[in-house]
Amino acid sequence: MSTEPRRGLGQPIRRRDALYGLGASLGSVAFTVMMASDLARGEERSVAGDNTASTGAAPLAARPQQLPAKAERCIFLMMEGGPSHIDTFDPKPKLASLHLQEFVRAGRDKSAMESGKRYYVQSPFRFRKVGESGADMAEHWEQLAGVADELCFYRGCQVESVNHPTAMYQMNCGNRFGGDPAIGAWTTYGLGTVNQDLPGFVVLPAVSYPQGGAANWGNGFLPVPYQGTPLRPTGSPILDLEPPPGVSRQQQRHSLDLLQELNEVHAATHPQHRELQARMANYELAFRMQMQVPEVLDLTRETADTLAAYGVGREPTDGFGRKCLLARKLIEEGVRFVQLYHGSWDSHDYIERAHGQLVRAVDQPIAALIADLRQRGLLDSTLVVWCGEFGRSPDNGVRGGTAYGRDHNAKAMTIWMAGGGVNAGHTIGATDETGSEAVECVHHVRDLHVTLLRLLGLDDSRLTYFHAGRFKQLSQFGGEVIEELLA
Repeated sequence: MSTEPRRGLGQPIRRRDALYGLGASLGSVAFTVMMASDLARGEERSVAGDNTASTGAAPLAARPQQLPAKAERCIFLMMEGGPSHIDTFDPKPKLASLHLQEFVRAGRDKSAMESGKRYYVQSPFRFRKVGESGADMAEHWEQLAGVADELCFYRGCQVESVNHPTAMYQMNCGNRFGGDPAIGAWTTYGLGTVNQDLPGFVVLPAVSYPQGGAANWGNGFLPVPYQGTPLRPTGSPILDLEPPPGVSRQQQRHSLDLLQELNEVHAATHPQHRELQARMANYELAFRMQMQVPEVLDLTRETADTLAAYGVGREPTDGFGRKCLLARKLIEEGVRFVQLYHGSWDSHDYIERAHGQLVRAVDQPIAALIADLRQRGLLDSTLVVWCGEFGRSPDNGVRGGTAYGRDHNAKAMTIWMAGGGVNAGHTIGATDETGSEAVECVHHVRDLHVTLLRLLGLDDSRLTYFHAGRFKQLSQFGGEVIEELLA
């Protein structure tokens, strides 16, 4: 695995980093010292804002892909809570004959919710084949069925945790324990963004943040500009988007210019304080966002037909429909990575009612998003990902009546992708006859991350950042591309 950092995105080398180079010889130490100044200058160029010409380019300036790829941007649909693959896209007829027979989990991870006797639970939903590809979909996916041939289903992914916060961190950041950069942060670190007046990584959360909170879209050890910017689902999308009463844009501009002059004086005498440049870059971005964001977020500019197609203005599709439409507008404006959250899919009981309502809320908006991207000529260059943090089990406890649900399952799940470079119209991998575990084309989530980066033209082994004594990457310690998912 290559440990060569991306040019211009390194960390300044300190005394302990020089000791890191002693492993080979004094020659390697000399080389390390010689590289230090270049790396330090590279970080200054990376972190500085675009109005600080003395330090170089903006940290989010667009950069070329490391590898040839169709996808230039990503829309990531996160179904927080763990959607059941068995009740959405991976039918298991065997469960009908096993329904309510006792189930014993042997040698498998258990979640904190498990207790008492367990029983097999059949799916309450009917399945059918849709599209020319014959994709499996449960009955409530009515609109998504119309774009089935644009999708690539993957049933072989596995994660390590059956608990929501750690599984969310691992799916979003590669690390179960949090604190590492999110995949959106890595993407903007590697590719920058096209529009310097908007964040490169935008998050559209639910009213309640997902388990694990904002760390799911944090920058971790990467510089601050690469973190996700959440837009509030109610009220003003961004606080303080408008200037305070009595303060004009021109007055704001004069204030920022004066602050910039004072900070440049300070920076000249304290060049090691690079956080100051990052802060100034954020001030400048905030000012530019005040000018552009209100127009981007204004859905009233869309046609009545477009709003209706996304389900805006009626329940239960209005909330997620607005997010999907806004995601399309953001990527049109040059935002590199948009992540949408919808929850909670944590259906431990009453799964027919719970999953049925959840599917109805997202089905039309997601189908409209894919069709809209295709119609606008954007789908081939946009990677769309749908997933949760894990799948669900074929069994559950019986809480009385027909209140059947499912528990957490780290060993089986369904993920689908659409857009640039994916193997559309195919289902890759398989789970066993009850949906307990992936058995074909099985890969750890780190390989999924490597594959997603590859679809975006990024090489996980080269997209590294030196931190805490070693070069770090999204996959943690390397992985492989899942070739079957590529067109």
